[in-house]
Amino acid sequence: MRMKFAGRELDLSRSHVMGIVNVTPDSFSDGGQYNTTELAVQRARQMVADGATFVDVGGESTRPGAAPVSEQEELDRVSPVVEAIARQLDVVVSVDTSSAAVMREGASLGAGLINDVRALQREGAVEAAVETGLPVCLMHMKGAPGTMQERPEYRHVVRDVAAFLMDRVRVCESAGVPADQILLDPGFGFGKSAEHNFQLLAALEQMRMLGYPLLVGMSRKTMLGQVTGREVSERLPASVAAATISALKGVSVIRVHDVRETVDAVRVVEAMQSAAY
Repeated sequence: MRMKFAGRELDLSRSHVMGIVNVTPDSFSDGGQYNTTELAVQRARQMVADGATFVDVGGESTRPGAAPVSEQEELDRVSPVVEAIARQLDVVVSVDTSSAAVMREGASLGAGLINDVRALQREGAVEAAVETGLPVCLMHMKGAPGTMQERPEYRHVVRDVAAFLMDRVRVCESAGVPADQILLDPGFGFGKSAEHNFQLLAALEQMRMLGYPLLVGMSRKTMLGQVTGREVSERLPASVAAATISALKGVSVIRVHDVRETVDAVRVVEAMQSAAY
C-alpha cells in the first residue's frame, strides 16, 4: 500500500486528506474564490498547514450542468498554480483533469498525481498518463457533467460501478499504467441519486476488495444536503461525518474543502484504531 507521487512515497494503508483548490469561476462550492495564482497558492498554503497531504488543482468545473472549457483555457488556469504550489510547498500536487495536454504539462511542472473524473477515457489520455509515469485516480461517472443527474439508473449501483472501474483498470494496465500506481474513486455525486450515493458509501469496504486504494470526495455535496436540508455553506458537519465514515472504512485519500476539520476527524479514527485490542 505504498505509492510514489513524484518523489514522495506515501503509505496508503492510512487515510490522507486532499485539499481542493478550484481555479474556476463556476465550481459548485468555491467557484471564483481562488481563480488567481496568488489566491490559489495562499489557499494551498493554509491547507498544508492544516494537515493536507495532497492539494488537488482543477481548472474545469464538473458540477452537475457544468459546461466544458477549452483545453487552452484549462492550461492557462492550472499550469501556473501547479508550478507555484509544487515549487513552494511540501505537498503532493494532484491535477484534476481529463485533458492529455494538461496531464503532460502538470507532470512537467511538478504534479504527483493525475485525478481524472472521466477515468482516462478522453482521446490520448491513457497514453499521456503512461508518458508522465505518475499514479492515476480513475473515477466513475455516469454520463457527462451537463446531463449526469438526469434520472441516473443502475441495475445494481455497487456492482455496476465496480465493473466499470475494473474495466478501466484493465485498459490502463494493458496500456502500461502499473497496477501499483492506480487509485479508484466511486464518483459520489457523478450520475447518482442520493440512494445510490449512500449505497456506495455503505459498500466502501467492498470497493476496497477490488485491490486498489480508494479516493473519495463527498465534501459539501448535494447528497449531504438531501439528508440534512442544509445549504452548501452549512454542510461542514455532514462533510466531516462522511469523511469519518470513509476513514473507518479504510479509504486512502479523502478529498475535501475543509482540511483542518477533516484532519482532526481522521486523527481521532487513527487513535481509536491504534488503541484497539
